[in-house]
Amino acid sequence: MASIAQAQRGFVARVAPALLMMVLAPCFTELLLGGTRLSALVGFPPIIVMEIIVWGGGAVLLRGLARKLGLGWGSLVLFGLAIAMAEEFVIQQTSFAPLVIKLKGVEWARVGGINYVYALWALVYEAVWVVLMPTLVTEMVFPDRRHQPWLSRTGAIILLILFPIGSLMAWYGWTHIARVQTFHLPLYNPTPAEFMGALAVIAGLFLWAIKFPPRATGTGTPPAPLLLGVGGAVWSALWFALVVLAFGQMPDLPAPVIFAGFLILMLVLLFGMMRWGADTGWTVRHSYGLFFGTLTGAMIATFEGFQGGLAMDITFKVVTNLIALVLMILLGRKIART
Repeated sequence: MASIAQAQRGFVARVAPALLMMVLAPCFTELLLGGTRLSALVGFPPIIVMEIIVWGGGAVLLRGLARKLGLGWGSLVLFGLAIAMAEEFVIQQTSFAPLVIKLKGVEWARVGGINYVYALWALVYEAVWVVLMPTLVTEMVFPDRRHQPWLSRTGAIILLILFPIGSLMAWYGWTHIARVQTFHLPLYNPTPAEFMGALAVIAGLFLWAIKFPPRATGTGTPPAPLLLGVGGAVWSALWFALVVLAFGQMPDLPAPVIFAGFLILMLVLLFGMMRWGADTGWTVRHSYGLFFGTLTGAMIATFEGFQGGLAMDITFKVVTNLIALVLMILLGRKIART
């Protein structure tokens, strides 16, 4: 019996990083920031299972592939964009279909069958909160295993089987149930050309990440962890403002200018982060400062979207955000001790 218990503990210890990352991906992307609210969980409980399988399982698979091939954070960014492309253009198709939310009742920033400002927001948002931040945090929790893929061959096969099943459930749940029955909008199907174009972009991102992995061409002394945290909080607020604009809050603004401005901002930040992260002066304290500030800023900024919301949803967000804050502080204390 003792040997069985030891073997079980060994199994749990082996899979702990992967399980944590699978949970963190939907927590960051959906639960803490209001993408999925308590009322939605109560009304359709399978949604959390789909999010863990698609977001969590996909993130673990992509991170495992990156570590197995010895790829860096540049490739992980491209992998994050690939799973975001899959979500936005193949699975739920929210960047293809007319948006279900139009704050001023008009359509804004939609050209060629694509909600292009919304797509920019979603691709970056999902790459950051589905893949990059869960990787960063899990590697802080398990620092001695940060170079391991965390997946055995059996585990990878299981997730590869579950991912398309979860994706199919998510596709049907959004396109045929939520969009039609909840928002009372007609069923939308992308054209075959649009669908194949999205698949081609996803394949191109994988090819780029694996065959031509981005590398920082130089290094730069990273800002202090506190400054990184403040910068992350500001970025979170700005990115939330972008999705509000994408929903047509200020339809008189020139959409191409907004798109270009935020795209340039994102590219500048990405270039800076890659250079700072490649510098020998980057430490786990920098990673923690960046994560703490970014998540805290995002949690605060997204309360704006709960104005007029259900009491149960607001309470759920307050409670889960406070729990997240306590856990972040405990993680910070652990890092400070080491």
